[in-house]
Amino acid sequence: MTPQLDYRWHLREVMATRGMFSTTDLRPLLAERGIALSPSQTYRLVVERPERLSLKTLMALLDILGCTMDELIEPVAAAGSRRRHSAAAGGGLVAGKDVGLGDLRPKRARIVPE
Repeated sequence: MTPQLDYRWHLREVMATRGMFSTTDLRPLLAERGIALSPSQTYRLVVERPERLSLKTLMALLDILGCTMDELIEPVAAAGSRRRHSAAAGGGLVAGKDVGLGDLRPKRARIVPE
């Protein structure tokens, strides 16, 4: 059986490593390279995972950020195909990769009178 492939989009992380923390920083740089995107399109490009992306836009992003395609797009196995089987069999975390929301919350502070 052929594994289903998916991808992770790391544009926001790559922008942050280059000191670009706002989507408005990206828009004029794209315009310099002939890519005209509206503010909402630029926001969605950064925040969401694009399903369709022109190669010109992709090449402009790689040029602006000075990165490779491997840094921007990470191929991964599709969620659900392996996870269901291993979670059902093991009944818990899959190799320590799945973290529940409760694990990310800070512990509640206790104030004790002296």
